[in-house]
Amino acid sequence: MSNNLPYQIVEPIISAALREDFGRSGDITTISCVPSDVNAKWVMRSREDGVIAGVDIAAITLKLVDANAVFDAVKHNGDSVKKGEIIANISGNARSLLMAERVMLNFVGRLSGIATLTSKYVELVKHTNAKITDTRKTTPNLRAFEKFAVKMGGGVNHRFGLDDAILIKDNHVAACGGVENALLAAKSNVGHLVPIEIEVDSIAQLKAALPHYPDVIMLDNFSNEMLCDAVKITRDFAGKRITLEASGGVNINTVKAIAETGVDVISVGALTHSAPNFDVGLDSE
Repeated sequence: MSNNLPYQIVEPIISAALREDFGRSGDITTISCVPSDVNAKWVMRSREDGVIAGVDIAAITLKLVDANAVFDAVKHNGDSVKKGEIIANISGNARSLLMAERVMLNFVGRLSGIATLTSKYVELVKHTNAKITDTRKTTPNLRAFEKFAVKMGGGVNHRFGLDDAILIKDNHVAACGGVENALLAAKSNVGHLVPIEIEVDSIAQLKAALPHYPDVIMLDNFSNEMLCDAVKITRDFAGKRITLEASGGVNINTVKAIAETGVDVISVGALTHSAPNFDVGLDSE
């Protein structure tokens, strides 16, 4: 697993963030107050315990502002940190550091918050075989960043977009006239390399789906008792050929019991739509 996103993916997004911050005239505060020949040395420091993500993105942000500035990472994506630990040493022209500061911190704070929250979920289910996965409930245009942060926290990624895999949701089932019709249509319209997942909201729908062997069945808003029943029914019918995903009603207080039902995957929208910002700052040496 690579611990950095490809430059070709991150650069346009970072550039857009810098353009947003620079506005029409650039950093008029820094240009007005700080002489152009002043140099500075800073440290990026964690202000709480957690898991770091976005270090490479912060480094690219600084380089896009000033190619001569130095970003020396002490911690790397996926590393655990304690409050007060140094994440990176940063040096260069003071104007450049000030202009890049907020965008760097925004990325590291947002992504480390996601990685830290994900790690808490992963820790709670580590005694089971269940994997924690994200959803498409991401910030527009930041999906690659946020799903990367989930991986840094020990989670796995669900599909990145509508073209990754077939995921037949409840409204698809209704529009198709039932679970069986939806699965038959999907199988007849895609090639052998395209995985198929279907969402079911009852044991009856689960039993209707099983004979068509979808790759994944999403058990939506099942009670824990229903999840246990679904696991037994599916394993008796298909062994390990069908992956079972629990979805809906998952939070930090419920995830452990859900994992203990025997499901394979637990999808958690909160990883990306409700992660708190991670407190990180830049301090002068």
